Amino acid sequence: MTAIEPEHWHHLPTAEVLRLLETDPEQGLHPLEVDNRQQRYGANTLTQREGKGPLIAFLEQFNQPLIYILMAAGVITGLLGEWVDMGVIFAVVLINAIVGFVQEAKALQAMEALAKGMENEATVIRGGEKQKISATQLVPGDIVCLQSGDKVPADLRLLQSRDLQIDESALTGESVPAEKYPANQLPSDTILAERSNIVYSSTLVTYGTGIGVVTSIGDRTEIGQINEMIASAEVLETPLTRQIEKFSLALMRVILGIAGLTLVAGLLRSEVVDQEALKEAFLETVALAVGAVPEGLPVVVTITLAIGVSRMAKRHAIIRKLPAVETLGSTTVICSDKTGTLTQNEMTVQEVFAGGEKFEVSGIGYGLEGKFSQGTTEVEPHSHKALSECLIAGLLCNDSRLVSTDEGWRAEGDPTEAALITSATKAGLSKQELESVLPRIDTLPFESEHQYMATLHQREQGRSRLVYIKGSAEKILPRCQDAYSATGVPITIDDIAIHQVVNEMAERGLRVLAFARAEFNSDTPLTHESIEHGLTFLGLQGMVDPARPEAIEAVRSCQRAGIRIKMITGDHVKTAAAIGRKIGLSGTAGKPLAISSQELAQLSDEELIGVAERVSVFARVAPEQKLRLVKALQASGNIVAMTGDGVNDAPALRQADIGIAMGITGTEVAKEAADMVLTDDNFATIRAAVEEGRRIYDNIIKSIVWLLPTNASLGLIIVLASFFDLGLPVTPLQILWINTIAAVLLGTMLAFEVAEPGIMERSPLPPKRPLLRQAGVQWIIVVGCILCAVAFFVYNLQKADPTNPLAADRTAAVNAIVFGQIFLLFNCRSLRYSMFKLGVFSNRWLILGVILMIGAQLLFTYLPLMNRLFQTAPIGLAEWTIILIASLLVYLLIELDKWRRRIQSR
Repeated sequence: MTAIEPEHWHHLPTAEVLRLLETDPEQGLHPLEVDNRQQRYGANTLTQREGKGPLIAFLEQFNQPLIYILMAAGVITGLLGEWVDMGVIFAVVLINAIVGFVQEAKALQAMEALAKGMENEATVIRGGEKQKISATQLVPGDIVCLQSGDKVPADLRLLQSRDLQIDESALTGESVPAEKYPANQLPSDTILAERSNIVYSSTLVTYGTGIGVVTSIGDRTEIGQINEMIASAEVLETPLTRQIEKFSLALMRVILGIAGLTLVAGLLRSEVVDQEALKEAFLETVALAVGAVPEGLPVVVTITLAIGVSRMAKRHAIIRKLPAVETLGSTTVICSDKTGTLTQNEMTVQEVFAGGEKFEVSGIGYGLEGKFSQGTTEVEPHSHKALSECLIAGLLCNDSRLVSTDEGWRAEGDPTEAALITSATKAGLSKQELESVLPRIDTLPFESEHQYMATLHQREQGRSRLVYIKGSAEKILPRCQDAYSATGVPITIDDIAIHQVVNEMAERGLRVLAFARAEFNSDTPLTHESIEHGLTFLGLQGMVDPARPEAIEAVRSCQRAGIRIKMITGDHVKTAAAIGRKIGLSGTAGKPLAISSQELAQLSDEELIGVAERVSVFARVAPEQKLRLVKALQASGNIVAMTGDGVNDAPALRQADIGIAMGITGTEVAKEAADMVLTDDNFATIRAAVEEGRRIYDNIIKSIVWLLPTNASLGLIIVLASFFDLGLPVTPLQILWINTIAAVLLGTMLAFEVAEPGIMERSPLPPKRPLLRQAGVQWIIVVGCILCAVAFFVYNLQKADPTNPLAADRTAAVNAIVFGQIFLLFNCRSLRYSMFKLGVFSNRWLILGVILMIGAQLLFTYLPLMNRLFQTAPIGLAEWTIILIASLLVYLLIELDKWRRRIQSR
């Protein structure tokens, strides 16, 4: 059997397909030949690739520059015999690893979900007999029988069909079932969504029957190639992850450099470098390493993100992968599907053309409230014969229905037909009543080949039968000999004028259907030939899937926030461009607003980078083109969010910096590949999630600029103590207390801060922007020096009294640093505004954290167990007074600096 590329099967004549596959359409394959082909081609399954095991995932938590320093410090303290210190250091490292491991996103399961989609049965003809087998046993050349409700088990070229309709939405994104029929051959460049003679693996038969020959199985199917794209899509780091990694590497180098100098200074200070001097120098170095490393940073970041996940869930956005919370805040481009996300996924008739006149129809979706009007004048449809007949045609030539639910009206069947029922009902017509008066006796179902549907209806005895036809204007108008006037009198048809109306409607983004009728004698059958001519044109109905009002505002809000929106749709280019304009999209730099998949296919990867930046609407895009589009936008340095609901979207969802799946209409494959799932399928939720992401990013930065000055002060304390032989004001174990307990109890409370004013009015932060700019570094140094000065001041004040034990001196120093942190926390609630502008008690969690930290410090100071563990001692009221006054000065100095910067920025 000759190997044929999958994209060629639709192009070959049927006889050539059967010859290449060496099969008989009546008898199928012989069982012996099936065995041979199973050995040659393998099972009809998708290749599964092993993911990262839990042990590897856990060990990777230790693969961080700052963790290296802590582990080295732990080893050194152990070698020096400081077992308690070593135990606490390694406990901190282990807790960090456990938190990271637990919160890490679940491994991608998209390929497993795809494989499950192929685990079904198939009806085949083998050796002339029909039999049911597992779909995994299919081979190329098998003859497969399909019926309504079946999941297509492999890629098939159709040999026979009867009214066959396939739901390909998971693969192509088209919400309307595709008509399938065994066309002899199609042009080689026919896009996947229009290959009417091919049915694809994992799609669903919604209506009719068919017989096809297997052309591709397993990884060779369209779904298999999507599986390959999912596997090859690069898993990207988030902007904050990249920034923290770069910052950590830089900080590691600085800490190692200063630690080396501290060790040398400690050794040079000793007159005799004996074991005791060596131990003291190493302990100072360990204290520096432990003090300068922000042990609480990973925990604070992780908990802040987790809190963001909880808040987003309340706003209909379920976060599957924790870093996605922060990525949202950095997003520069959102690629969004149109149907159901930007629009309501409810087709609505907005215009009717009948009797040479245009009518507007009010109302949105399937709601039955609405009026017909011309300008400001309301029209009664019953008084306009052509309008009434056009609506009746749409009501009777119709296989769908509307069902009342608690949430409103829901369509059962084709959304387009549901829109026709809605428009007719607004005119006071009843489908049930009309069908009882004009019962249907025959039907010509819609087929892509003919592009129309016709129904034959019986009138009362003695009268002729009625035929109603609906379909594309291009197919209906040539069959019409006259047209209905407003009074119902046949008049000469003006094809040119009608085509002009059709084009005008299409340019406004409307999908246009034409309607006609004919009268048949009782002995005239309903065939394609019998309605080839002699019809009476009734009118046009123009419909659209209306944009969600909240989506239009959300698009504007995103644009004000510097985020560009790219719309991806299954509509044709003209319609797509019109819809894009309605929701506020536009082309730039002389480029068109919209381009088609064919135009996209002609572009090289380099050309696509420029086009993707400037074009806003992409029509009828294939799966691999979505992936190319995301990569092209990323190549320009964009942080890309991509929405999707189908299997075909999975590769692009995984490649995107943040993949967003639809919770209502989305497939399991899309959800597994995504970072975030929208429970309401609404674009406005994405906008809300972006705002939440920015708030969380801001709060993480606030946590960092609150946390790092403490590390700077601790590092500076150790360096000064070592260089000037001042003695250590704090021990390594006490430093760990400050860096972990205080960080978690206080730092995480900043995660609950509300969004800063104007958060959605500013541009996204550049992806390559450093975590801390010059002003941030200066802040850390200045505040670190202030905290260091406060700690030394309190320590030396205590030390000046020879009756105070060293443990009490150090306890006072630790409390000075912690209470300095508490007051600094109120400074960091906003890096620009005073806490009085925000509201002192607006963040109640922060107040709770402060109360808990004060309680922890009292236990640290007075509980005997803590005294023994951390080498602390009780201190008196005088010491507390000095500590509180010094800490308040820290707050006032920083607020004064913030006020100065506000004045300068005006």
